Amino acid sequence: GFLDDQFTQLQMLQDASNPDFVAEVVSLFSEDSERLLAELTKALEQDPVDFKKVDAYVHQFKGSSSSIGAQRVKGVCMDFRAFAEEGNREGCLQALQQVKQEFFLVKSKLEALLQLEQKILVAGGSIPMME
Repeated sequence: GFLDDQFTQLQMLQDASNPDFVAEVVSLFSEDSERLLAELTKALEQDPVDFKKVDAYVHQFKGSSSSIGAQRVKGVCMDFRAFAEEGNREGCLQALQQVKQEFFLVKSKLEALLQLEQKILVAGGSIPMME
């Protein structure tokens, strides 16, 4: 799957006092991720590349992906960090494309899930929680 148990944990934190919690977390994740992807793109265009900076951005991206449960993005970030540690620009550029692909895939899945949940709630239904 695209998401691991961490996402289920986030869903369990949402309640009547904070009904938009998951949507807000997803929105922050998306905004932060897009900023980091832009910074990574810019950093890899520099000559010479500051691989310490690239690694720091990837580390941040891996952390936010992990906190929302985006396991495939997190996995690609681990490979990306290995390329950064090696100072491998080509490897980093390939990993950046892979990270972008995985991020936009999970982002679209999350947005579809939230829209579906919203429709269920508007229709008077309730969202079952995974245990």
